[in-house]
Amino acid sequence: MVTLTEPAAEKVREMIEKRPHETAGLRVGVRGGGCSGFSYFLEFAEAANKGDRELESHGVRLYVDPKSYLYLMGTQVDYVDSLAGAGFKFTNPNAKRTCGCGESFSV
Repeated sequence: MVTLTEPAAEKVREMIEKRPHETAGLRVGVRGGGCSGFSYFLEFAEAANKGDRELESHGVRLYVDPKSYLYLMGTQVDYVDSLAGAGFKFTNPNAKRTCGCGESFSV
């Protein structure tokens, strides 16, 4: 399962409310690339794609494609706002190595 912390869910809901068109939820996934092999991505989803796992966390609908789900099982997405910057942070128990920026990982 992929989950959001309450602060992350609150931020996503806030961003969805500001969008000019209908948004069904948040797509969470991984792509090849980044300095460690895979990089995370988040994007708004207007609907589920064929084969997506549909999850819900703190009232936010999440869509994860089957390939990404294999790498993201057990991952928690948090939203951090500090003096060093603000953004979404992934805590992935499957990652064997992560890069310094926290946006890519290897398994």
